[in-house]
Amino acid sequence: MLQNINATRMELLRLRRRLGLAVRGHHLLSEKRDEISRQLIKITNQLKMMRRKLQTHLEKIFQRFIFAGASMEPLDLKAALEVPSKELNLLVKFSTIMNVKIPQLVQESRGDIFCYGFVSTSGELDQALLELDKLMDELIKLASMEKQAHLLANELIMTRRRVNVLEHIVIPEIGQTIRFIYSKLAEAERDNITRLLKIADIIRK
Repeated sequence: MLQNINATRMELLRLRRRLGLAVRGHHLLSEKRDEISRQLIKITNQLKMMRRKLQTHLEKIFQRFIFAGASMEPLDLKAALEVPSKELNLLVKFSTIMNVKIPQLVQESRGDIFCYGFVSTSGELDQALLELDKLMDELIKLASMEKQAHLLANELIMTRRRVNVLEHIVIPEIGQTIRFIYSKLAEAERDNITRLLKIADIIRK
């Protein structure tokens, strides 16, 4: 492949400019990769703590639902939860981390969590619904952060691939081509000097 390279000074200058761009691109992408890794580690640590905390709360809430189901008639429980009276809407806002669009979920709700009368229902059901309602913001925040982590992980994979291509393929190949052209130009220069010396000898004779 190198044999087909046009070994001229113009080609050498073009390749040196391309090499400079590749090196700068590699530096910038390496910084981006490192920053995304830092942000991803930070979010991952937060997610671990949030999951543990929410899992504990959710287990208690599910226990209350189980107790409520055990102390109520199945038809009464179904009727109590069949027609929800609280409406929940999610707004999506976007921010950017290292040029990656990151969604942030914001909750908007209206209405009352209790959609039933209290005559035929259990206090455990009331408490379970109240605690679940209070936990909703944290659950939405968890979902938002998990989506952020997923997007950053994908971007990190793509950035690593670009860095590796530049580092192991593009930059070495350009460097090899530049060295080849240098050797060809040096060889041509030596040939010219040899011819000039021969011409000088002929003139002197």
